[in-house]
Amino acid sequence: MTSYSTLLVEAEGPRGSITLNRPDKLNALSGELLDELIAAAGWFDRQPAVKVVVISGAGRAFSAGADVTGFSTVDDQPIHRRSDRGRQMADALEAMRAVTIANIHGHCVGGALVLAAACDLRVAAEDTHFSIPEVDLGIPLAWGGIPRLVREIGPAATKELVMTCRPFDAREAHALGFLNRTVSADQLDDEVEALVSSLVAMPALPLEATKRHVNAVTSAMVATDRAWSDAHALIAARNDPESQAAAERYMARFRK
Repeated sequence: MTSYSTLLVEAEGPRGSITLNRPDKLNALSGELLDELIAAAGWFDRQPAVKVVVISGAGRAFSAGADVTGFSTVDDQPIHRRSDRGRQMADALEAMRAVTIANIHGHCVGGALVLAAACDLRVAAEDTHFSIPEVDLGIPLAWGGIPRLVREIGPAATKELVMTCRPFDAREAHALGFLNRTVSADQLDDEVEALVSSLVAMPALPLEATKRHVNAVTSAMVATDRAWSDAHALIAARNDPESQAAAERYMARFRK
């Protein structure tokens, strides 16, 4: 086990796990958590025995998305660096040598969908609630979320879900192709374990080759390398009066 403040990270033989560990905040993706996900991805790349890494959330939710309570806080990072953390996190997870599986339950919101989209495979409980509220919050979906969603569910569905911000359930997410499997909540861990067991039984070299080949093909179709400019769009939205008003209305809901 490796020690982190906002994650539980473990490896045993060919199996690894990353658990988002801010259950009291529904595993909201703070700047510290994003930085630790980047570090954990790098750590796993230095564990040659690990073939599969499961990413899950402690407590009642996979993740409530970006920690919006931190939007107005200032830390010692330049504003572009703070705005670009999410993209760097998604890129780091997607580039991992090991096969990654998102084990999704409870809520999967906004930036958490980007995190899940950066994983190779996704399994969710049937009662999981999905939503992408960024536009309602007065910001564009960033972190490389647009190309990843277009890759997984297509352009029309991406436009609708991102622009309307309407919630959707696991059944729709599966029908769109975002999820590999959906099962009842009480079967979720067993289903993920069965998938892990089938993968770790395979030889490592063709597993990695298949992952890299598929990623190379999809990157030629929908490139994520232009997503570095997402941070500029986030910064612009935070300085746009109409977007600021939308953010204030959104945040007011949490203060009631």
